[in-house]
Amino acid sequence: MQQLPNTRGCFCCGMENPHGLQLLMFTDRRVVETRFSLRPQFVGFRNTIHGGITATVLDEMMAWACGVGAQTFAYCAELTVRYLQPIAPATELVARGELVENRRRLLLCKAEVLDAAGTVLAEATGKYIPLRGPLHDAMLADFLSDPSVIFGK
Repeated sequence: MQQLPNTRGCFCCGMENPHGLQLLMFTDRRVVETRFSLRPQFVGFRNTIHGGITATVLDEMMAWACGVGAQTFAYCAELTVRYLQPIAPATELVARGELVENRRRLLLCKAEVLDAAGTVLAEATGKYIPLRGPLHDAMLADFLSDPSVIFGK
């Protein structure tokens, strides 16, 4: 698996965001994956990670899957999440995302969060709209290192 570059400010992958998750992501050019655990500050109910944080991680994996699979970043137009089991803070987790279909103007993705035993804790599907022109260029400007690795160059 090849490591993907990080951004400065993103809540999920931004290395200069002190409140963020600072995820390190890897790809085999088909699937995007990260291994992580979530801090107690992200709980909703007692000892359970807030569902919005879980959805954010799933969205991040699918957005990166668009970057790798369709060679463009994209904004989420629709996100459907299924929460299968509660996630406790400090649990060893794996999140994976994959581009399922590239319709050029609409990218369809799926993602999941699993525990160390491989149990799926949450899963999602999403529809993404590719960024073009100045929006895409502005996103690339936030990277800490050369983002061309994302696009298979």
